Amino acid sequence: MSCKEGKKMKTVGVVGLGLIGGSVAKAYRKYSDVRVLGYDKDEVVQGFAGLEGTVSDKLTKENLCECDIVFIALYPALTVKYLKENAEYFGKGKLVMDLCGVKSEICRTGFELARRHGFVFAGGHPMAGKHLSGYKYSSAELFKGAPMVVVPDRFDDIELLSDIKEKLRPLQTGSISVTDAEKHDEIIAFTSQLAHIVSNAYVKSPTAKIHRGFSAGSYKDLTRVAWLSEQMWSELFLENSKNILFELDTIIGKLGEYREAINSGDSEKLTVLLREGRIAKEEIDGKAQKKQ
Repeated sequence: MSCKEGKKMKTVGVVGLGLIGGSVAKAYRKYSDVRVLGYDKDEVVQGFAGLEGTVSDKLTKENLCECDIVFIALYPALTVKYLKENAEYFGKGKLVMDLCGVKSEICRTGFELARRHGFVFAGGHPMAGKHLSGYKYSSAELFKGAPMVVVPDRFDDIELLSDIKEKLRPLQTGSISVTDAEKHDEIIAFTSQLAHIVSNAYVKSPTAKIHRGFSAGSYKDLTRVAWLSEQMWSELFLENSKNILFELDTIIGKLGEYREAINSGDSEKLTVLLREGRIAKEEIDGKAQKKQ
């Protein structure tokens, strides 16, 4: 099949029609005039996405090169596998972007294959989601106003970054941050992965079974992400084990300080620890507000 290149984006491909991929497909369908091709290994999901009109047709090896941009919304190992198996079918100069929560191995693979086969690869991570997964819960508005992290092969390619930003416009994301894969994984271990582990561990207290009538915002905030996909998050944690172990060791050490102060009845030490945490939060929020 011959695939002609053109400046105007006409076709978008989405691999994996779960919560993230389904939301990507719905956003492009609703907020742009492009054709959306999609693929999901679950034939029921594939069929339903077609019946709803979310996708115009099934994404295949034969029509991959027609896509101006291909989003890969699979688990990390499956993303690497898909890239390796389909690298020769992406069109020359076309953009391919993964949407995984970890980046190092995926970007190493994607950049190397892109150089070899002539397509353009960039890592992508929309900072949005829900505790419920699957196409059923996907939404065209999922990414609206949410931060987006982009990992390009080159930071000095202004034209590429501009092109990526333009192609992402239908997602209606908020700020776009550009970084490298290693820095992404280092920071995401703290901002996302540690939070999921802490939340998941927190609800294992026997007291959780009798909390009704005694809980409000604090409980809801801390337990929201305890409801997760254990298969996906296990893979994400293990892919990023070095960074997540650093964050776990750090928080375990800090919790030990609070425990020791409480166990010894040291009011002065406990007050200092709590003050340090409050000030740290104020400084972090203050810096964030100044950047906005």
